[in-house]
Amino acid sequence: MNPFRDSVGPRLKMKVGVLALQGDVAEHCRSLSLCGAIPVEVRRPEDLEGVQGLIIPGGESTTIGKLLNFNKLFAPISEKISSGMPVFGTCAGAILLAKEVEKQPELPRFGVMDICIERNAYGAQLDSFEANINIPAVGEAPLPTTFIRAPAIRRVGESCEVLASYDGRPVLVRQNSLLVATFHTELSADVRLHRYFLEMISNDTTAAVGASTSAPQSASPYIPIYQNPS
Repeated sequence: MNPFRDSVGPRLKMKVGVLALQGDVAEHCRSLSLCGAIPVEVRRPEDLEGVQGLIIPGGESTTIGKLLNFNKLFAPISEKISSGMPVFGTCAGAILLAKEVEKQPELPRFGVMDICIERNAYGAQLDSFEANINIPAVGEAPLPTTFIRAPAIRRVGESCEVLASYDGRPVLVRQNSLLVATFHTELSADVRLHRYFLEMISNDTTAAVGASTSAPQSASPYIPIYQNPS
């Protein structure tokens, strides 16, 4: 039985980083706290020490990319992702994790998730809207979400699992330890998706402990798509 479906679930005391360069940082920290986790605002490489997962929040993806470069965070976060640390990207965070960005292949990003995404696909700020999304993985009741200058996922790779769709488009996708949402869930009082991410971290940590006596597994190699500052 999944404890996150129908109840509050266990209060998982784990340290989860929230990239705190721009965007909905406070809202994600609040949601994590409500779930019993310990949020850690990540602004410098040393802030990543001891975190068991990372949330990359919504905001402006170009600005966040530039600040990742300026704060020298691209390389250490890339190493964490390569080692298997669970990461949850919402809106701009989803763009930064995508392997392909439609019409903007040069956009600085991690490029680790096998999806193609289009920025601002739903229109301008005035076109923002709220929607209740059915996500079986978090329970029977629809999850309240907000789409603000939201991106759209145009292609999903074979290694990805679509957890939810809206209007025929994937809006919540998982690839192993990576999770992306094109909507904002942190703006509502419903924290079920954050609890789902904490369960991902918990399962990942349990698996890592169980495998500690086995031969170490090499991380999947990839090259992050970022631009070093001059």
